[in-house]
Amino acid sequence: MKDTIMPSSYNNLLDTIDLLWNTARENAAESVNTQLLLANWETGRYIVEFEQKGMVRAEYGANLLTKLSRDLSLRRGKGFSRSNLTYMRKLFLAFPKCETLSHKLSWSHYFELLKCENELEMRFYFKEAINQKWKVRELKRQIKSSLFQRLALSTDKERIMDLAHKGQQIMTADDIIHDPYVLEFTGFPTKEFYTENDLELALLKNMEKFLLELGRGFAFVGRQYVIPIGSRRFKVDLVFYHCILKCYVLIDLKRDEIEHGDIGQMNLYLSYFQHEISQPDDNPPIGIILGAKKDELLMEYALHGITNQLFVAKYQLYLPKKEELQKQLDIVLNEETLKEE
Repeated sequence: MKDTIMPSSYNNLLDTIDLLWNTARENAAESVNTQLLLANWETGRYIVEFEQKGMVRAEYGANLLTKLSRDLSLRRGKGFSRSNLTYMRKLFLAFPKCETLSHKLSWSHYFELLKCENELEMRFYFKEAINQKWKVRELKRQIKSSLFQRLALSTDKERIMDLAHKGQQIMTADDIIHDPYVLEFTGFPTKEFYTENDLELALLKNMEKFLLELGRGFAFVGRQYVIPIGSRRFKVDLVFYHCILKCYVLIDLKRDEIEHGDIGQMNLYLSYFQHEISQPDDNPPIGIILGAKKDELLMEYALHGITNQLFVAKYQLYLPKKEELQKQLDIVLNEETLKEE
């Protein structure tokens, strides 16, 4: 009788070998990334040390990187453009101690980080890219949407420094609120008219990008969540669960300006969720009303006396102008500095 391999045993063998090679490939890719990153850093170090010894002024002048790019490309092929060499130099200057580099990020991550115009901004994205395991395209989007400036403008100088050196720390409901939320991925800037339902469907279609904009910890639960109260049925546009804050997050979308009546409606939803949906070990739910416009004074009065965690914020369908946000942030930082003096 010929030996036979039982299907279950064979499948186990197959799975084991498959896992082995997946792990090997991942480890090999990580090793290659580490070596590539170190080589780029060392290249930057050699260039800076060469410059500091005065060799540039003595022999090569301002054309050092151009000459180096041409000669290295002849020897090594692609990867040594003047632009790449410039960023290798910047990598060393930004991270002069090799130990401060994170091998959880690729050279492509660092290439985007080094485009940041100031150190605080770069440090924030550096931490967040590690903490949230952003892919390069996600990092590029967050930089392009001025996430750091948007978060920083909603806090004080001490917390701005924390943002830069620790990344976004999520401990309270306030920590998950952006204003404005940037929803450029919906593609609506080119549309003359859209409804709240259109906006909701666009967010569902681009849920991965919407979750990226919402930030760390959000898990999607459902849309048009039904709330039956007596003989009436209400619906919440979008419901999420926040895995860090351990609570439900309810989002209502408003096509135009947020009205005072919207506050009462969301307050009703929050009270229902707290008493009927949330589990004993859940924290109180959070409500966010997103509208294209809001009257700050009207919202202040409408929210007065409400004990539920309820927030109103604007959304915009286009990327913000980073220069304007940075200008506002510089004013805040300068004012805080003057206060300290």
